[in-house]
Amino acid sequence: MRRTTTSLALAAAALLLAGCGSHSGTDARGAGKVSPSASTRSPGPPAKGCADVVMLKAADSGRTVCVTKGGEVRVTLDGTKSRPWKPVMASGSELKGINAGFVIMPGQATAAYQAVATGTEKLTSSRPLCAQPTAPGQVSCKGIQEWTVTVTVK
Repeated sequence: MRRTTTSLALAAAALLLAGCGSHSGTDARGAGKVSPSASTRSPGPPAKGCADVVMLKAADSGRTVCVTKGGEVRVTLDGTKSRPWKPVMASGSELKGINAGFVIMPGQATAAYQAVATGTEKLTSSRPLCAQPTAPGQVSCKGIQEWTVTVTVK
């Protein structure tokens, strides 16, 4: 419980300082577990409207966020064993993967990136829309829940 409270406080502080991006979709956010991180950026003001550290969750799908070059983007997608998230994929070379820490729960996907070049990159993942049948005769669901966030590095 203490780790969740600390993680939520750090995530809230990062989002308050971020002041960038637009939010679409639902506003329901789970009490996820995120590894706290410190900025690796040298001292000085961040690029206007960009954050040194951006923390993302499943509810952030569809957002566009801004991170300073040298900053970090951390992703925690809380899933379940029956509805697991696929690993988070990055589309370009603006973000370089770094150690995200441990996956705490089955079905969860975590990722961490350092912003190494200016530009725009997409992060994506997906998971089954509903749990797969566990017994013969149950209805199967082929729907997929997509997760995408656009990251601008300045």
